[in-house]
Amino acid sequence: MYKYTENAAYFTEKTTKYIYIFILLLFILSLQRVKKQINMEITSAEFVVSNSRADMCPQTNLPEYAFIGRSNVGKSSLINMLTKQPKLAMTSATPGKTLLINHFLVNKEWYLVDLPGYGYAQRGKKMMDKIQKLIEYYVLEREQMTCLFVLVDSRLESQKIDLEFMEWLGENGVPFAIIFTKSDKQSSGKTKFNVNRYMEVLKEQWEELPPYFISSSEKKTGRKEILDYIESINNSLQK
Repeated sequence: MYKYTENAAYFTEKTTKYIYIFILLLFILSLQRVKKQINMEITSAEFVVSNSRADMCPQTNLPEYAFIGRSNVGKSSLINMLTKQPKLAMTSATPGKTLLINHFLVNKEWYLVDLPGYGYAQRGKKMMDKIQKLIEYYVLEREQMTCLFVLVDSRLESQKIDLEFMEWLGENGVPFAIIFTKSDKQSSGKTKFNVNRYMEVLKEQWEELPPYFISSSEKKTGRKEILDYIESINNSLQK
């Protein structure tokens, strides 16, 4: 029978202490491993192709993350900010300049897709109908499209055209997230107020709200959060 002694008690206490330390170290290492896995660094981003037809997009199995929004929402600036390449996506003071589907290969692992903006009436009805069909075909038929980021100007109240577009995405089961842009154009308090109010409007139609991010291309706000979100999806696809 085991006989309790002071030495045995000391040994047990010391062993328990080392076990706790060992478990703590394992926990810290696991956190570091997770942090490393979900910490995307963009080492390369290159333009691949522009298309006016969704069925002519690159024939590949790599995941695609598409960006879309109303004209002049800051989409090109956001793409340049995310990739740290100021001239990767063309920026313009004239709304509605993106008329094609633009593919950019990032880290040789996934595609960033720049879609035409919607809601720019000065294009004319014929051109607007053509772009709408292009967007619909890509979003609904492109199997590689993994997540659609819908850009919304954080300075504005909820716009009917954006809400209807998100409702259409929901009806068709399209995975999407919202990026509130141009947060540097107003105070952080005003941005927070506008975003909260926007999400309250969405709650009236949605049982479960989509993920959202607050960004500023000027101040690089939201860059890490958006890229880490993409990385987390990429990691889940590999399991």
